[in-house]
Amino acid sequence: MNKIGFDNDKYLQMQSSHIEERIHKFGGKLYLEFGGKLFDDYHASRVLPGFKPDSKLQLLLKMKDQAEIIVAINAEAIAQAKVREDLGITYDQDVFRLIDAFREAGLYVGSVCLTQFNNHKNVRQFERLLNKQGIKTYHHYVIENYPYDVDKIVSDDGLGKNDYIETTRSLIVVTAPGPGSGKMATCISQLYHDNKRGLKSGYAKFETFPIWNLPLKHPVNLAYEAATADLKDVNMIDPYHLEAYGISTVNYNRDVEIFPVLNRMFEKIYGSSPYKSPTDMGVNMAGYCISDDEVCQEASKQEIIRRYLKALRDRRSEKIDDITLSKLDLLMKNNNINVSDRKCVAPCLDRAAKTNGPTAAIELNDGTIITGKTSALLGAASAMMLNAIKYLAGIPDKVLLIPETVLQPVCELKTKSLGGHNPRLHLEEVLIALSMSAITNPIAQLALEQLPKLRGAQSHSSVILSQVDEKTLWKLGIDHTSEALFESKKLYHAK
Repeated sequence: MNKIGFDNDKYLQMQSSHIEERIHKFGGKLYLEFGGKLFDDYHASRVLPGFKPDSKLQLLLKMKDQAEIIVAINAEAIAQAKVREDLGITYDQDVFRLIDAFREAGLYVGSVCLTQFNNHKNVRQFERLLNKQGIKTYHHYVIENYPYDVDKIVSDDGLGKNDYIETTRSLIVVTAPGPGSGKMATCISQLYHDNKRGLKSGYAKFETFPIWNLPLKHPVNLAYEAATADLKDVNMIDPYHLEAYGISTVNYNRDVEIFPVLNRMFEKIYGSSPYKSPTDMGVNMAGYCISDDEVCQEASKQEIIRRYLKALRDRRSEKIDDITLSKLDLLMKNNNINVSDRKCVAPCLDRAAKTNGPTAAIELNDGTIITGKTSALLGAASAMMLNAIKYLAGIPDKVLLIPETVLQPVCELKTKSLGGHNPRLHLEEVLIALSMSAITNPIAQLALEQLPKLRGAQSHSSVILSQVDEKTLWKLGIDHTSEALFESKKLYHAK
């Protein structure tokens, strides 16, 4: 475990150089549609071990004197208070979060574009809050029959009605809080207005996945399909690139489907299109930076298993439909990937069968499997964690890191004073209690010091953990999965 399969330094160098080339190709100004997560890209770091979660942010920092960020957000998402499932916050709040993060990193945020603008009170309030902070906002509007009526779109009655976004730098990065925000439309609108003003500019797209110069059925690309199964994305050979160059490359269905329309827009704006295929539009160099293909293949297979197990849980909670689950099940079967390939699953289920209760197991980075079971005072994740850090610290299993005399009063506080129904301590509560014990107990301090060693470990539980336990495991850098079973038959499961 923790083997490196991706050269991150090479990636940063190659990627920044390639973007520089694309800027110069278009006369010194490039609108770069930035897909996926600009920072905290944990999917990429899982399937390409060695890829840093903030690599794309570091890439922009290498070019920060040239880069200007436009954040695009669909006004309808604001009106409907659309929520990002992974963060649990609304799209408009995520715009604030993104702007804060970019500024803190030292990147220049030029403006926010409200796409498909409407006068909903939430939209107006959002815009007022931005303007009060000195952030410029621009309006883009719904264009009838977009994107197919190209003649109407590329005209004064189409893109011409959009606000022109004033920019001052050569690399304009257009990003967004989530899909459907209108990043591409924002870029195309700017190209139209620049051309009307006699300004030279171009468009390119930066998507890490699918990786265009890996085989269609490479596990890294299959892992992308697994990650986007609910979006109905499908990897496919780019037929336009194959026809133009005789070279087989991988893209995904939405880009391939929209390319003829996008190509016509380019022709209407420029007179001719600068691109012969959707692959041509991309600038991704990740495929050239894989240093150990075998490591990346195995990491990607593990990601597919995690996505499948998550889908089983989500289907149990009615978060996804049968089609999404079936797609993942077929992907597993067609590529001979089995849940048993995840090494922490079998020991977890074996322990659960023997104890007849909830259990959890963790595979540490040295390959050791440690288990834990639910008790009167501790949940399964908490017991697993204490056992794991004792192992890493070389502390005998029989040693109690936190005396029951400390745990018992906390459990009673939860039920008797705070009105809780579950007396067992969550993982976060156990770690807080351990940190308090560490003040006077050197053994507890030694155990606490092992927590950083858990980053990259894999865990599985025989039941669905509480959200607070799962969030704590995530903060510790542990990739967790579970069986699609709730611990109780209650209809309401507390977070």
